[in-house]
Amino acid sequence: MKAARKAVVMRDAFGRALVDLAGEIPEMIVLDADVSASTKTGDFAKAYPDRFFNVGVAESNMVDIAAGMATCGLRPVVNTFSIFLTLKGADQIRNTICYNNLPVVLAGTYGGLSDSYDGASHQSILDVAIMRALPGMVVIVPADSVEVQQALPLALRRDGPTFIRICRNETPTLFEDAAPLEIGKIRKLRDGSDLTIGVTGVPTPMAMEAAERLAKDGIGVDLLEIPTLKPMDVKALVRSACKTKKVLTVEEHTIFGGLGGAVAEVLAKHAPARMDYVAIQDRFAESGDYAALLAKYGISVQAIVEKAKGLVGRSIG
Repeated sequence: MKAARKAVVMRDAFGRALVDLAGEIPEMIVLDADVSASTKTGDFAKAYPDRFFNVGVAESNMVDIAAGMATCGLRPVVNTFSIFLTLKGADQIRNTICYNNLPVVLAGTYGGLSDSYDGASHQSILDVAIMRALPGMVVIVPADSVEVQQALPLALRRDGPTFIRICRNETPTLFEDAAPLEIGKIRKLRDGSDLTIGVTGVPTPMAMEAAERLAKDGIGVDLLEIPTLKPMDVKALVRSACKTKKVLTVEEHTIFGGLGGAVAEVLAKHAPARMDYVAIQDRFAESGDYAALLAKYGISVQAIVEKAKGLVGRSIG
């Protein structure tokens, strides 16, 4: 795989994907909660006004409307800020979409800390935990714009609900020349025998750089990019953990219920291993620059290197 190319805004890539797929999937419709300029569903609204529905700031109602449309043979894509979708719409997502196993795509934009300047009220650091707990829900956390654009058609062609977490900001293009995203499949980015690093979403380039630094110190990393947290690629994860006996997870999410929890659940049953976590601790964040917030709350290349060396029992050089 080639080195990361130019950065692309993930939400822009999602907006383009909606427009590109409109002709191919005529039953696709899009619903937004009055933030289409931010989520970039506005591009779809301009191109296909008869297939776009702005429900206003009424996330719960939007979810119910989408569920009803899905029962009529349509393929709704529901899009708003991830924190409001997964909290304000949680009851409706559970009872109308998941309980009935309806083919609704839930696109949570501004995931993680990416709505950085709006502070804790808008930062979505527990959305994955909520969605992963819902029966029948598939959870996809793309690492770049390529995976965003590939995740959408996969989700639209499923017979059940799918949650896609989307970053507000630009991210390096990582997988343009890689094999396409597959639901339930891990990408193996690097072979190593000393430590497994499993990463999801925005911190993926950080994990790649950390693995390079660790290699210079003689630590071989088995690097796994995990775009689908549910279903988990159990075989690939267990294979790696059995080889290295040490696993570090890296995510832009609270330490509870996200990638770390999903991996720990698998390993506890199939391949017990030493584990550590790069994630946001049990706290809210604050307003500020996105990159600065990630670093402050422990999501950085240096944090990954330090946790990795701690797991393999080597001092920081």
